[in-house]
Amino acid sequence: MKNAVITIARQYGSGGREVGQKLAELTGYKFYDKDLITMAAQKSGLNQAVLDAADEKAANSLLYTLAMGSSAYHHGVNNLHVPLNDKLFTVQSEIIQELAKEDQGAIIVGRCADYVLADHKNLLRVFISADFDKRVQNIMELHSLTESQAKDLIIKTDKRRSNYYNYYTGGKWARLENYDLVISTDKTGIDGAAKLIQTYLEMM
Repeated sequence: MKNAVITIARQYGSGGREVGQKLAELTGYKFYDKDLITMAAQKSGLNQAVLDAADEKAANSLLYTLAMGSSAYHHGVNNLHVPLNDKLFTVQSEIIQELAKEDQGAIIVGRCADYVLADHKNLLRVFISADFDKRVQNIMELHSLTESQAKDLIIKTDKRRSNYYNYYTGGKWARLENYDLVISTDKTGIDGAAKLIQTYLEMM
């Protein structure tokens, strides 16, 4: 499908990023994940190392949150009172919207892209999950961690991603109605998940 955008939200350790990369190989679509931070740094002039630390984290200013709620997206990056996290979200959102207008198609991981592109005509919203024990095993192998360390990292990372999504969208990160397709990679594997998304995309 021309100009389609696939957004991928993912549980930590489920292989969501790898699914996106495989899907890019199958479709020829552009794949965007961490490179969105580089693009945001170039667009805003903000330091990339600082933006890396703020990536997919909600602003932690309680007073700002109470004052602005989830409306930081509308206050711009040049406002000195806007937390860095909100500046990054704003710039990344602008970049995501620009990418969605291009003709080659795009796969975007995280960054509330499904919310940012809610009005995009050819949008496919995907959520990648996996059995918790399988995710623990994946993270233990990937980062050479103990079982306890892996469980702690998964719980904290999923909570951070949930808080980020909930804060900036006013929605719920893992709520099924937010997505068109939910895939468990412990059932399909990475390649199988990518092929399922490709098939779904062809049916749209």
